Amino acid sequence: MPSAYTQNFYHAVFSTKGRAQLITADLEERLYPFIGGILRDLRCALLAIGGMPDHVHLLVRYRADLSHSEMLRQVKGRSSKWIHETLPQHGRFAWQEGYGGFSVSKSAVPEVEAYIARQKEHHQRLDYKTEFLELLRRHGIEFEASEVFK
Repeated sequence: MPSAYTQNFYHAVFSTKGRAQLITADLEERLYPFIGGILRDLRCALLAIGGMPDHVHLLVRYRADLSHSEMLRQVKGRSSKWIHETLPQHGRFAWQEGYGGFSVSKSAVPEVEAYIARQKEHHQRLDYKTEFLELLRRHGIEFEASEVFK
């Protein structure tokens, strides 16, 4: 078979370095479309994006020949570089090194889209650390709680 026929969905979560509150409303307004452009350039589709001043959630449909790690390396590296070059007032901006990543079935896409859309409401009652650990548990990812936020 000369082609791969796949439909891959990925929910990625990553934070600013040290979970600093760096994503202001004005930055968010420009950053989210820029991330969408990076993903289009990678021949992916951004289905949902949302977050808080210290972290971002993405729901992406991605191609079969692109690894999760390469996709996130491109998104984080290129967006950080763009912020530094285009928006110097955000000069101390940086992303954390790691990320959380969760495969999503086609049937769960609407639920994940809604979850991402409700981030600001969701975080009125739950902090980022609690949310992230719960996502890891819900997806059966093994972790040492003391190591996750180093």
